[in-house]
Amino acid sequence: MVGIPDGSFGEEYGGMARPERARGAGGGEGGSAERVARNTAVVSLATGVSRVVGLAREIVAASFFGTGGPASAFTIAFQIPNLVSNLFANAALSAAFVPVFTDLLQQGRRKEAFRLASTLFWIILIVLGAFTAFFVLAAGLIMPLFTGPTFNGPLNALTVGLSQVLFPVALVIGLIGLLVGVLQSHEHFTIPAISPAVWNVVIVVLLVVLRPHFHGGVDNGDQLYAYAIAILAATFVQLLMVFGALARIDFRLQFAIDWHDPRIRQVFALMLPVTIGLGIVNLDQLINSVFGTLVSDEAPRAIDNAFRIYMLPQGLFSVAVATVLFPTMSRMAARRDVTNMRRVIGIGMRQINLLLIPSAVFLIVLTTPVVRLVFERGHFGRHSTDIVSIALFWFAFSLPFGGINLLLTRAFFAVQRPWIPTRLAALNIIVDIIVSVGLYKPLGIAGLIIGTVAANAVMAGLQFHRLRIGFNGHLEGAQTTMITARILLASGLLAGVSWGVWRLLDDVLGASLIAQIVSVGAAGVAGLLVYMRAVLTMRVPEAHQVTRLIRGQLGRA
Repeated sequence: MVGIPDGSFGEEYGGMARPERARGAGGGEGGSAERVARNTAVVSLATGVSRVVGLAREIVAASFFGTGGPASAFTIAFQIPNLVSNLFANAALSAAFVPVFTDLLQQGRRKEAFRLASTLFWIILIVLGAFTAFFVLAAGLIMPLFTGPTFNGPLNALTVGLSQVLFPVALVIGLIGLLVGVLQSHEHFTIPAISPAVWNVVIVVLLVVLRPHFHGGVDNGDQLYAYAIAILAATFVQLLMVFGALARIDFRLQFAIDWHDPRIRQVFALMLPVTIGLGIVNLDQLINSVFGTLVSDEAPRAIDNAFRIYMLPQGLFSVAVATVLFPTMSRMAARRDVTNMRRVIGIGMRQINLLLIPSAVFLIVLTTPVVRLVFERGHFGRHSTDIVSIALFWFAFSLPFGGINLLLTRAFFAVQRPWIPTRLAALNIIVDIIVSVGLYKPLGIAGLIIGTVAANAVMAGLQFHRLRIGFNGHLEGAQTTMITARILLASGLLAGVSWGVWRLLDDVLGASLIAQIVSVGAAGVAGLLVYMRAVLTMRVPEAHQVTRLIRGQLGRA
Protein backbone atom coordinates (compact mmCIF):
# COMPACT_ATOMS: atom_id res chain seq x y z
CA MET A 1 0.00 0.00 0.00
CA VAL A 2 1.26 3.46 -0.83
CA GLY A 3 1.94 5.20 2.45
CA ILE A 4 0.89 8.76 1.77
CA PRO A 5 0.09 10.92 4.79
CA ASP A 6 -3.38 12.43 4.80
CA GLY A 7 -1.95 15.91 4.84
CA SER A 8 0.33 15.76 1.82
CA PHE A 9 0.88 13.52 -1.18
CA GLY A 10 3.69 15.61 -2.61
CA GLU A 11 5.95 15.72 0.43
CA GLU A 12 6.40 11.96 0.58
CA TYR A 13 6.44 11.66 -3.21
CA GLY A 14 9.08 14.36 -3.37
CA GLY A 15 11.22 12.58 -0.81
CA MET A 16 11.06 9.25 -2.61
CA ALA A 17 10.79 10.20 -6.24
CA ARG A 18 13.25 8.54 -8.54
CA PRO A 19 16.09 10.73 -9.74
CA GLU A 20 15.81 9.82 -13.40
CA ARG A 21 14.21 12.24 -15.79
CA ALA A 22 10.41 12.13 -16.04
CA ARG A 23 9.31 9.95 -18.91
CA GLY A 24 6.10 11.68 -19.88
CA ALA A 25 2.46 11.14 -19.19
CA GLY A 26 2.56 7.47 -19.91
CA GLY A 27 5.10 6.81 -17.31
CA GLY A 28 4.67 3.05 -16.80
CA GLU A 29 7.25 0.40 -17.24
CA GLY A 30 8.39 1.09 -20.74
CA GLY A 31 5.45 3.50 -20.94
CA SER A 32 5.35 6.78 -22.82
CA ALA A 33 3.05 9.69 -23.60
CA GLU A 34 2.57 8.19 -27.06
CA ARG A 35 1.32 4.91 -25.59
CA VAL A 36 -1.13 6.72 -23.31
CA ALA A 37 -2.37 8.81 -26.23
CA ARG A 38 -2.79 5.69 -28.37
CA ASN A 39 -4.61 3.80 -25.62
CA THR A 40 -6.80 6.83 -24.98
CA ALA A 41 -7.65 6.99 -28.68
CA VAL A 42 -8.55 3.28 -28.77
CA VAL A 43 -10.68 3.47 -25.64
CA SER A 44 -12.25 6.76 -26.75
CA LEU A 45 -13.20 5.35 -30.14
CA ALA A 46 -14.49 2.06 -28.73
CA THR A 47 -16.34 3.81 -25.91
CA GLY A 48 -17.78 6.29 -28.39
CA VAL A 49 -19.07 3.45 -30.56
CA SER A 50 -20.53 1.84 -27.45
CA ARG A 51 -22.28 5.06 -26.43
CA VAL A 52 -23.67 5.55 -29.93
CA VAL A 53 -24.97 1.98 -30.04
CA GLY A 54 -26.32 2.44 -26.52
CA LEU A 55 -28.12 5.55 -27.63
CA ALA A 56 -29.51 3.56 -30.58
CA ARG A 57 -30.79 1.02 -28.04
CA GLU A 58 -32.52 3.82 -26.16
CA ILE A 59 -34.01 5.16 -29.39
CA VAL A 60 -35.51 1.76 -30.19
CA ALA A 61 -36.82 1.38 -26.63
CA ALA A 62 -38.27 4.92 -26.65
CA SER A 63 -40.11 4.28 -29.91
CA PHE A 64 -41.58 1.09 -28.42
CA PHE A 65 -42.40 2.32 -24.91
CA GLY A 66 -42.37 6.17 -24.87
CA THR A 67 -42.09 8.01 -21.53
CA GLY A 68 -45.22 6.74 -19.80
CA GLY A 69 -45.59 5.15 -16.38
CA PRO A 70 -44.57 1.60 -17.44
CA ALA A 71 -41.37 2.95 -19.00
CA SER A 72 -40.63 4.77 -15.73
CA ALA A 73 -41.26 1.52 -13.85
CA PHE A 74 -38.62 -0.16 -16.00
CA THR A 75 -36.20 2.72 -15.37
CA ILE A 76 -36.44 2.37 -11.58
CA ALA A 77 -36.38 -1.44 -11.76
CA PHE A 78 -33.12 -1.30 -13.72
CA GLN A 79 -31.48 1.44 -11.67
CA ILE A 80 -31.54 -0.52 -8.42
CA PRO A 81 -29.44 -3.50 -9.63
CA ASN A 82 -27.35 -1.11 -11.72
CA LEU A 83 -26.61 0.95 -8.60
CA VAL A 84 -25.72 -2.18 -6.61
CA SER A 85 -23.38 -3.46 -9.31
CA ASN A 86 -21.57 -0.13 -9.60
CA LEU A 87 -21.38 0.59 -5.89
CA PHE A 88 -20.47 -2.82 -4.56
CA ALA A 89 -19.05 -4.74 -7.48
CA ASN A 90 -18.13 -3.25 -10.83
CA ALA A 91 -16.55 0.20 -10.56
CA ALA A 92 -15.91 0.09 -6.82
CA LEU A 93 -14.15 -3.27 -6.85
CA SER A 94 -12.18 -2.40 -9.97
CA ALA A 95 -10.99 0.91 -8.49
CA ALA A 96 -9.94 -0.78 -5.23
CA PHE A 97 -8.47 -3.84 -6.95
CA VAL A 98 -6.39 -2.24 -9.75
CA PRO A 99 -3.86 -0.40 -7.52
CA VAL A 100 -3.23 -3.51 -5.39
CA PHE A 101 -3.06 -5.84 -8.40
CA THR A 102 -0.83 -3.42 -10.33
CA ASP A 103 1.52 -3.10 -7.37
CA LEU A 104 2.02 -6.89 -7.35
CA LEU A 105 2.73 -6.88 -11.08
CA GLN A 106 5.24 -4.05 -10.63
CA GLN A 107 7.08 -6.22 -8.09
CA GLY A 108 7.15 -9.18 -10.50
CA ARG A 109 4.81 -11.25 -8.32
CA ARG A 110 2.55 -12.37 -11.15
CA LYS A 111 1.40 -15.66 -9.60
CA GLU A 112 0.36 -13.92 -6.40
CA ALA A 113 -1.50 -11.29 -8.42
CA PHE A 114 -3.46 -13.94 -10.34
CA ARG A 115 -4.21 -15.85 -7.15
CA LEU A 116 -5.58 -12.65 -5.62
CA ALA A 117 -7.84 -12.13 -8.65
CA SER A 118 -9.10 -15.73 -8.46
CA THR A 119 -9.89 -15.44 -4.75
CA LEU A 120 -11.84 -12.24 -5.30
CA PHE A 121 -13.76 -13.84 -8.19
CA TRP A 122 -15.12 -16.61 -5.97
CA ILE A 123 -15.85 -14.25 -3.08
CA ILE A 124 -17.89 -12.03 -5.41
CA LEU A 125 -19.73 -15.04 -6.79
CA ILE A 126 -20.64 -16.29 -3.31
CA VAL A 127 -21.45 -13.00 -1.57
CA LEU A 128 -23.11 -11.12 -4.41
CA GLY A 129 -24.90 -14.30 -5.47
CA ALA A 130 -26.46 -14.62 -2.01
CA PHE A 131 -27.40 -10.92 -2.06
CA THR A 132 -29.00 -11.34 -5.48
CA ALA A 133 -31.07 -14.31 -4.28
CA PHE A 134 -32.23 -12.32 -1.25
CA PHE A 135 -33.28 -9.35 -3.37
CA VAL A 136 -35.21 -11.46 -5.85
CA LEU A 137 -37.19 -12.99 -2.97
CA ALA A 138 -37.72 -9.66 -1.16
CA ALA A 139 -38.32 -7.42 -4.18
CA GLY A 140 -41.99 -7.05 -3.33
CA LEU A 141 -41.03 -5.33 -0.08
CA ILE A 142 -38.00 -3.39 -1.34
CA MET A 143 -39.06 -1.83 -4.65
CA PRO A 144 -42.16 0.07 -3.41
CA LEU A 145 -39.78 2.04 -1.17
CA PHE A 146 -38.40 3.71 -4.34
CA THR A 147 -41.70 4.71 -5.94
CA GLY A 148 -43.81 7.73 -5.11
CA PRO A 149 -47.50 8.61 -4.97
CA THR A 150 -47.79 8.85 -8.77
CA PHE A 151 -47.19 5.07 -9.03
CA ASN A 152 -50.38 3.03 -8.65
CA GLY A 153 -50.74 -0.68 -7.80
CA PRO A 154 -50.15 -2.05 -11.33
CA LEU A 155 -47.09 0.17 -11.82
CA ASN A 156 -45.63 -0.98 -8.50
CA ALA A 157 -46.26 -4.62 -9.43
CA LEU A 158 -44.56 -4.09 -12.79
CA THR A 159 -41.57 -2.46 -11.08
CA VAL A 160 -41.22 -5.46 -8.76
CA GLY A 161 -41.47 -8.04 -11.57
CA LEU A 162 -38.96 -6.29 -13.80
CA SER A 163 -36.48 -5.86 -10.95
CA GLN A 164 -36.58 -9.62 -10.24
CA VAL A 165 -35.57 -10.32 -13.84
CA LEU A 166 -32.91 -7.61 -13.89
CA PHE A 167 -31.22 -7.99 -10.50
CA PRO A 168 -28.99 -10.97 -11.48
CA VAL A 169 -27.30 -8.48 -13.82
CA ALA A 170 -25.60 -7.05 -10.71
CA LEU A 171 -23.87 -10.37 -10.01
CA VAL A 172 -22.62 -10.82 -13.57
CA ILE A 173 -21.42 -7.22 -13.85
CA GLY A 174 -19.55 -7.65 -10.56
CA LEU A 175 -17.55 -10.52 -12.05
CA ILE A 176 -16.97 -8.53 -15.24
CA GLY A 177 -15.67 -5.56 -13.23
CA LEU A 178 -13.00 -7.66 -11.54
CA LEU A 179 -11.83 -9.33 -14.75
CA VAL A 180 -11.74 -6.02 -16.62
CA GLY A 181 -9.43 -4.72 -13.87
CA VAL A 182 -7.05 -7.60 -14.64
CA LEU A 183 -7.06 -6.72 -18.35
CA GLN A 184 -6.58 -2.99 -17.82
CA SER A 185 -3.66 -3.60 -15.47
CA HIS A 186 -1.99 -5.36 -18.41
CA GLU A 187 -2.90 -2.42 -20.70
CA HIS A 188 -5.46 -4.50 -22.60
CA PHE A 189 -8.21 -1.96 -23.18
CA THR A 190 -9.79 -2.97 -26.49
CA ILE A 191 -12.08 -5.86 -25.48
CA PRO A 192 -13.32 -4.15 -22.30
CA ALA A 193 -14.00 -1.04 -24.40
CA ILE A 194 -15.88 -2.76 -27.25
CA SER A 195 -17.80 -5.31 -25.16
CA PRO A 196 -20.40 -2.72 -24.07
CA ALA A 197 -21.10 -2.01 -27.76
CA VAL A 198 -21.69 -5.73 -28.32
CA TRP A 199 -23.88 -5.72 -25.20
CA ASN A 200 -26.07 -3.01 -26.68
CA VAL A 201 -26.31 -4.72 -30.07
CA VAL A 202 -27.39 -7.99 -28.47
CA ILE A 203 -30.05 -6.15 -26.45
CA VAL A 204 -31.51 -4.44 -29.53
CA VAL A 205 -31.62 -7.69 -31.51
CA LEU A 206 -33.23 -9.66 -28.68
CA LEU A 207 -35.69 -6.87 -27.92
CA VAL A 208 -36.90 -6.78 -31.51
CA VAL A 209 -37.12 -10.60 -31.64
CA LEU A 210 -38.72 -11.18 -28.22
CA ARG A 211 -41.17 -8.26 -27.95
CA PRO A 212 -43.86 -9.73 -30.27
CA HIS A 213 -44.01 -12.83 -28.05
CA PHE A 214 -45.27 -10.77 -25.09
CA HIS A 215 -48.92 -9.79 -25.25
CA GLY A 216 -50.21 -6.40 -24.27
CA GLY A 217 -49.21 -2.92 -25.39
CA VAL A 218 -47.50 0.12 -23.95
CA ASP A 219 -50.12 0.70 -21.27
CA ASN A 220 -49.75 -2.55 -19.30
CA GLY A 221 -45.98 -2.89 -19.74
CA ASP A 222 -45.87 -6.64 -20.40
CA GLN A 223 -43.58 -6.15 -23.39
CA LEU A 224 -41.01 -4.52 -21.12
CA TYR A 225 -40.18 -8.02 -19.87
CA ALA A 226 -38.66 -8.67 -23.30
CA TYR A 227 -36.37 -5.69 -22.68
CA ALA A 228 -35.36 -7.02 -19.24
CA ILE A 229 -34.63 -10.53 -20.56
CA ALA A 230 -32.56 -9.06 -23.41
CA ILE A 231 -30.40 -7.08 -20.94
CA LEU A 232 -29.78 -10.14 -18.77
CA ALA A 233 -28.78 -12.31 -21.75
CA ALA A 234 -26.52 -9.61 -23.21
CA THR A 235 -24.69 -9.28 -19.89
CA PHE A 236 -23.75 -12.97 -19.99
CA VAL A 237 -22.44 -12.45 -23.54
CA GLN A 238 -20.26 -9.61 -22.24
CA LEU A 239 -18.85 -11.88 -19.52
CA LEU A 240 -17.90 -14.49 -22.11
CA MET A 241 -16.09 -11.84 -24.18
CA VAL A 242 -13.99 -10.75 -21.21
CA PHE A 243 -13.10 -14.36 -20.38
CA GLY A 244 -11.93 -14.78 -23.97
CA ALA A 245 -9.68 -11.72 -23.71
CA LEU A 246 -8.05 -13.06 -20.54
CA ALA A 247 -6.55 -15.94 -22.54
CA ARG A 248 -4.20 -13.41 -24.17
CA ILE A 249 -2.44 -12.79 -20.88
CA ASP A 250 -2.51 -16.48 -19.85
CA PHE A 251 -4.85 -15.81 -16.95
CA ARG A 252 -6.41 -19.00 -15.63
CA LEU A 253 -9.04 -18.91 -12.93
CA GLN A 254 -7.91 -20.94 -9.92
CA PHE A 255 -10.54 -22.92 -8.02
CA ALA A 256 -9.35 -21.80 -4.60
CA ILE A 257 -9.99 -19.07 -2.07
CA ASP A 258 -6.93 -17.84 -0.18
CA TRP A 259 -8.55 -16.29 2.89
CA HIS A 260 -5.13 -15.66 4.45
CA ASP A 261 -3.96 -13.31 1.69
CA PRO A 262 -3.61 -9.90 3.44
CA ARG A 263 -4.34 -8.15 0.13
CA ILE A 264 -7.91 -9.45 0.25
CA ARG A 265 -8.49 -7.34 3.34
CA GLN A 266 -6.61 -4.49 1.70
CA VAL A 267 -8.89 -4.53 -1.35
CA PHE A 268 -12.06 -4.66 0.72
CA ALA A 269 -10.78 -1.94 3.04
CA LEU A 270 -10.29 0.25 -0.03
CA MET A 271 -13.68 -0.75 -1.42
CA LEU A 272 -15.75 0.79 1.37
CA PRO A 273 -14.86 4.42 0.66
CA VAL A 274 -14.59 3.74 -3.07
CA THR A 275 -18.12 2.35 -3.01
CA ILE A 276 -19.44 5.69 -1.84
CA GLY A 277 -17.09 7.90 -3.82
CA LEU A 278 -17.32 6.26 -7.23
CA GLY A 279 -21.06 5.60 -7.21
CA ILE A 280 -22.11 9.24 -7.22
CA VAL A 281 -23.27 9.33 -10.85
CA ASN A 282 -25.45 6.27 -10.35
CA LEU A 283 -26.75 7.49 -7.00
CA ASP A 284 -27.60 10.84 -8.57
CA GLN A 285 -29.62 8.95 -11.18
CA LEU A 286 -31.56 7.09 -8.51
CA ILE A 287 -32.19 10.27 -6.53
CA ASN A 288 -33.50 11.95 -9.67
CA SER A 289 -35.77 9.00 -10.45
CA VAL A 290 -37.12 8.67 -6.89
CA PHE A 291 -37.87 12.39 -6.64
CA GLY A 292 -39.16 12.24 -10.20
CA THR A 293 -42.00 9.99 -9.04
CA LEU A 294 -43.10 12.94 -6.89
CA VAL A 295 -43.36 15.12 -10.01
CA SER A 296 -45.16 12.68 -12.34
CA ASP A 297 -45.09 9.06 -13.44
CA GLU A 298 -43.38 10.23 -16.66
CA ALA A 299 -40.51 12.10 -14.99
CA PRO A 300 -38.18 9.13 -14.15
CA ARG A 301 -38.16 7.92 -17.76
CA ALA A 302 -37.81 11.44 -19.17
CA ILE A 303 -34.80 12.09 -16.92
CA ASP A 304 -33.27 8.76 -17.93
CA ASN A 305 -33.70 9.53 -21.65
CA ALA A 306 -31.97 12.88 -21.19
CA PHE A 307 -29.20 11.21 -19.19
CA ARG A 308 -28.50 8.84 -22.11
CA ILE A 309 -27.77 11.79 -24.40
CA TYR A 310 -25.72 13.44 -21.66
CA MET A 311 -23.62 10.30 -21.28
CA LEU A 312 -22.67 10.19 -24.96
CA PRO A 313 -20.00 12.95 -24.76
CA GLN A 314 -19.24 11.99 -21.15
CA GLY A 315 -18.47 8.42 -22.16
CA LEU A 316 -16.74 9.36 -25.39
CA PHE A 317 -14.25 11.69 -23.74
CA SER A 318 -13.91 11.77 -19.95
CA VAL A 319 -14.53 8.07 -19.32
CA ALA A 320 -11.90 7.20 -21.93
CA VAL A 321 -9.34 9.62 -20.46
CA ALA A 322 -9.92 8.44 -16.88
CA THR A 323 -9.91 4.74 -17.85
CA VAL A 324 -6.54 4.95 -19.56
CA LEU A 325 -4.91 7.24 -17.00
CA PHE A 326 -6.03 5.29 -13.93
CA PRO A 327 -3.53 2.40 -14.29
CA THR A 328 -0.89 4.96 -15.30
CA MET A 329 -1.50 7.01 -12.16
CA SER A 330 -1.48 3.81 -10.08
CA ARG A 331 1.98 2.91 -11.42
CA MET A 332 3.24 6.43 -10.73
CA ALA A 333 1.89 6.22 -7.19
CA ALA A 334 3.68 2.88 -6.70
CA ARG A 335 6.96 4.54 -7.85
CA ARG A 336 6.33 7.75 -5.83
CA ASP A 337 6.62 9.69 -9.10
CA VAL A 338 4.97 12.94 -8.03
CA THR A 339 6.17 15.06 -10.97
CA ASN A 340 4.66 12.92 -13.68
CA MET A 341 1.48 12.25 -11.73
CA ARG A 342 0.89 15.97 -11.24
CA ARG A 343 1.44 16.49 -14.96
CA VAL A 344 -0.95 13.68 -15.91
CA ILE A 345 -3.73 15.10 -13.74
CA GLY A 346 -3.28 18.58 -15.23
CA ILE A 347 -3.27 17.30 -18.80
CA GLY A 348 -6.30 15.12 -18.08
CA MET A 349 -8.32 18.04 -16.70
CA ARG A 350 -7.49 20.25 -19.67
CA GLN A 351 -8.29 17.48 -22.16
CA ILE A 352 -11.67 16.94 -20.51
CA ASN A 353 -12.43 20.67 -20.59
CA LEU A 354 -11.33 20.89 -24.22
CA LEU A 355 -13.84 18.23 -25.20
CA LEU A 356 -16.72 18.56 -22.73
CA ILE A 357 -17.20 22.32 -22.49
CA PRO A 358 -18.03 22.70 -26.22
CA SER A 359 -20.21 19.57 -26.00
CA ALA A 360 -22.13 21.15 -23.13
CA VAL A 361 -22.55 24.44 -24.98
CA PHE A 362 -23.83 22.68 -28.11
CA LEU A 363 -26.44 20.77 -26.10
CA ILE A 364 -27.52 23.93 -24.28
CA VAL A 365 -28.20 25.95 -27.44
CA LEU A 366 -29.76 23.08 -29.43
CA THR A 367 -31.45 21.01 -26.72
CA THR A 368 -34.86 20.57 -28.31
CA PRO A 369 -33.61 19.90 -31.88
CA VAL A 370 -31.24 17.23 -30.52
CA VAL A 371 -33.94 15.48 -28.47
CA ARG A 372 -36.42 15.66 -31.35
CA LEU A 373 -33.90 14.18 -33.77
CA VAL A 374 -32.83 11.39 -31.42
CA PHE A 375 -36.10 10.26 -29.88
CA GLU A 376 -39.27 11.68 -31.45
CA ARG A 377 -40.87 8.74 -33.25
CA GLY A 378 -43.29 5.92 -32.46
CA HIS A 379 -44.72 6.27 -28.94
CA PHE A 380 -42.29 9.11 -28.18
CA GLY A 381 -44.25 12.22 -29.18
CA ARG A 382 -43.96 15.99 -28.88
CA HIS A 383 -44.89 16.04 -25.20
CA SER A 384 -42.11 13.54 -24.48
CA THR A 385 -39.68 15.75 -26.42
CA ASP A 386 -40.63 18.76 -24.30
CA ILE A 387 -40.06 17.11 -20.92
CA VAL A 388 -36.86 15.33 -21.97
CA SER A 389 -35.51 18.63 -23.38
CA ILE A 390 -35.98 20.32 -20.01
CA ALA A 391 -33.89 17.63 -18.32
CA LEU A 392 -31.18 17.62 -21.00
CA PHE A 393 -30.81 21.42 -20.96
CA TRP A 394 -29.84 21.37 -17.29
CA PHE A 395 -27.85 18.14 -17.52
CA ALA A 396 -25.60 19.84 -20.09
CA PHE A 397 -24.30 22.29 -17.47
CA SER A 398 -23.01 19.32 -15.47
CA LEU A 399 -20.92 17.80 -18.27
CA PRO A 400 -17.49 19.37 -17.51
CA PHE A 401 -17.92 18.96 -13.74
CA GLY A 402 -18.85 15.30 -14.13
CA GLY A 403 -15.78 14.66 -16.28
CA ILE A 404 -13.41 16.42 -13.89
CA ASN A 405 -14.91 14.53 -10.94
CA LEU A 406 -14.31 11.20 -12.63
CA LEU A 407 -10.63 11.98 -13.22
CA LEU A 408 -9.91 13.50 -9.80
CA THR A 409 -11.66 10.67 -7.96
CA ARG A 410 -9.48 8.17 -9.81
CA ALA A 411 -6.40 10.19 -8.80
CA PHE A 412 -7.29 9.74 -5.13
CA PHE A 413 -7.88 6.03 -5.70
CA ALA A 414 -4.52 5.70 -7.44
CA VAL A 415 -2.68 6.97 -4.34
CA GLN A 416 -4.94 4.76 -2.20
CA ARG A 417 -6.51 7.65 -0.31
CA PRO A 418 -10.15 6.82 -1.10
CA TRP A 419 -11.61 8.23 2.13
CA ILE A 420 -10.92 11.76 0.94
CA PRO A 421 -13.30 11.67 -2.06
CA THR A 422 -15.69 9.58 0.07
CA ARG A 423 -16.15 12.42 2.54
CA LEU A 424 -16.61 14.82 -0.34
CA ALA A 425 -19.06 12.42 -1.99
CA ALA A 426 -21.20 12.41 1.14
CA LEU A 427 -21.36 16.20 0.89
CA ASN A 428 -22.24 15.84 -2.80
CA ILE A 429 -25.27 13.71 -1.95
CA ILE A 430 -26.39 16.15 0.75
CA VAL A 431 -26.17 19.09 -1.67
CA ASP A 432 -28.08 17.13 -4.34
CA ILE A 433 -30.90 16.18 -1.96
CA ILE A 434 -31.23 19.66 -0.42
CA VAL A 435 -31.37 21.44 -3.78
CA SER A 436 -33.69 18.82 -5.31
CA VAL A 437 -36.11 18.93 -2.37
CA GLY A 438 -36.12 22.71 -2.47
CA LEU A 439 -36.70 23.02 -6.22
CA TYR A 440 -38.75 20.03 -7.41
CA LYS A 441 -42.11 21.59 -6.46
CA PRO A 442 -41.65 25.00 -8.13
CA LEU A 443 -39.51 23.83 -11.06
CA GLY A 444 -40.46 20.16 -11.55
CA ILE A 445 -37.92 18.13 -13.55
CA ALA A 446 -35.65 21.16 -13.93
CA GLY A 447 -35.32 21.47 -10.16
CA LEU A 448 -34.13 17.87 -9.84
CA ILE A 449 -31.41 18.27 -12.47
CA ILE A 450 -30.26 21.60 -11.04
CA GLY A 451 -29.62 19.66 -7.83
CA THR A 452 -27.32 17.32 -9.76
CA VAL A 453 -25.49 20.24 -11.39
CA ALA A 454 -24.94 21.99 -8.06
CA ALA A 455 -23.69 18.80 -6.41
CA ASN A 456 -21.24 18.01 -9.22
CA ALA A 457 -19.89 21.57 -9.26
CA VAL A 458 -19.29 21.52 -5.50
CA MET A 459 -17.68 18.09 -5.72
CA ALA A 460 -15.31 19.16 -8.51
CA GLY A 461 -14.21 22.28 -6.66
CA LEU A 462 -13.61 20.48 -3.36
CA GLN A 463 -11.77 17.55 -4.97
CA PHE A 464 -9.43 19.88 -6.85
CA HIS A 465 -8.78 21.92 -3.71
CA ARG A 466 -8.03 18.82 -1.61
CA LEU A 467 -5.82 17.24 -4.27
CA ARG A 468 -3.96 20.51 -4.69
CA ILE A 469 -3.22 20.56 -0.95
CA GLY A 470 -1.99 16.97 -1.20
CA PHE A 471 0.49 17.98 -3.88
CA ASN A 472 1.82 20.89 -1.78
CA GLY A 473 -0.15 23.53 -3.67
CA HIS A 474 1.03 22.49 -7.13
CA LEU A 475 -1.48 21.02 -9.59
CA GLU A 476 -1.02 23.22 -12.67
CA GLY A 477 -4.08 25.21 -11.59
CA ALA A 478 -3.01 28.50 -13.17
CA GLN A 479 -2.28 26.86 -16.52
CA THR A 480 -5.58 24.96 -16.42
CA THR A 481 -7.53 28.16 -15.61
CA MET A 482 -5.87 30.07 -18.45
CA ILE A 483 -6.52 27.28 -20.97
CA THR A 484 -10.12 26.86 -19.77
CA ALA A 485 -10.78 30.56 -20.30
CA ARG A 486 -9.68 30.20 -23.93
CA ILE A 487 -11.87 27.11 -24.30
CA LEU A 488 -14.89 29.01 -22.96
CA LEU A 489 -14.30 31.83 -25.43
CA ALA A 490 -14.04 29.38 -28.34
CA SER A 491 -17.17 27.59 -27.11
CA GLY A 492 -19.06 30.88 -27.24
CA LEU A 493 -18.18 31.13 -30.93
CA LEU A 494 -19.37 27.54 -31.39
CA ALA A 495 -22.70 28.40 -29.77
CA GLY A 496 -23.39 31.33 -32.08
CA VAL A 497 -22.37 29.52 -35.26
CA SER A 498 -24.20 26.29 -34.40
CA TRP A 499 -27.46 28.01 -33.52
CA GLY A 500 -27.32 30.25 -36.59
CA VAL A 501 -26.68 27.38 -39.01
CA TRP A 502 -29.42 25.25 -37.45
CA ARG A 503 -31.95 28.09 -37.48
CA LEU A 504 -31.29 28.85 -41.14
CA LEU A 505 -31.46 25.22 -42.33
CA ASP A 506 -34.45 24.34 -40.14
CA ASP A 507 -36.46 27.23 -41.63
CA VAL A 508 -35.53 26.18 -45.15
CA LEU A 509 -35.71 22.37 -44.92
CA GLY A 510 -38.55 21.74 -42.46
CA ALA A 511 -38.98 19.01 -39.85
CA SER A 512 -38.66 15.72 -41.73
CA LEU A 513 -36.14 13.20 -40.36
CA ILE A 514 -33.68 13.81 -43.19
CA ALA A 515 -34.06 17.57 -42.75
CA GLN A 516 -33.37 17.27 -39.02
CA ILE A 517 -30.28 15.17 -39.63
CA VAL A 518 -28.98 17.76 -42.10
CA SER A 519 -29.78 20.82 -39.97
CA VAL A 520 -28.48 19.46 -36.64
CA GLY A 521 -25.51 17.72 -38.30
CA ALA A 522 -24.49 20.81 -40.25
CA ALA A 523 -24.81 22.93 -37.11
CA GLY A 524 -22.53 20.54 -35.26
CA VAL A 525 -19.93 20.40 -38.03
CA ALA A 526 -19.89 24.18 -38.52
CA GLY A 527 -19.60 24.80 -34.78
CA LEU A 528 -16.82 22.22 -34.45
CA LEU A 529 -14.79 23.73 -37.29
CA VAL A 530 -15.05 27.21 -35.80
CA TYR A 531 -14.21 25.89 -32.35
CA MET A 532 -11.15 23.95 -33.50
CA ARG A 533 -9.86 26.90 -35.49
CA ALA A 534 -10.34 29.14 -32.45
CA VAL A 535 -8.53 26.89 -29.93
CA LEU A 536 -5.68 26.27 -32.38
CA THR A 537 -5.36 30.00 -33.03
CA MET A 538 -5.36 30.69 -29.29
CA ARG A 539 -2.60 28.08 -28.91
CA VAL A 540 -4.35 25.66 -26.61
CA PRO A 541 -1.69 22.92 -26.20
CA GLU A 542 -4.19 20.09 -25.78
CA ALA A 543 -5.85 21.01 -29.08
CA HIS A 544 -2.51 20.68 -30.87
CA GLN A 545 -1.96 17.33 -29.13
CA VAL A 546 -5.28 16.10 -30.53
CA THR A 547 -4.47 17.25 -34.07
CA ARG A 548 -1.02 15.62 -33.95
CA LEU A 549 -2.58 12.38 -32.72
CA ILE A 550 -5.16 12.41 -35.52
CA ARG A 551 -2.54 13.15 -38.17
CA GLY A 552 -0.31 10.43 -36.77
CA GLN A 553 -3.10 7.85 -36.87
CA LEU A 554 -4.07 8.89 -40.40
CA GLY A 555 -0.43 8.64 -41.44
CA ARG A 556 -0.26 5.05 -40.19
CA ALA A 557 -3.54 4.10 -41.90
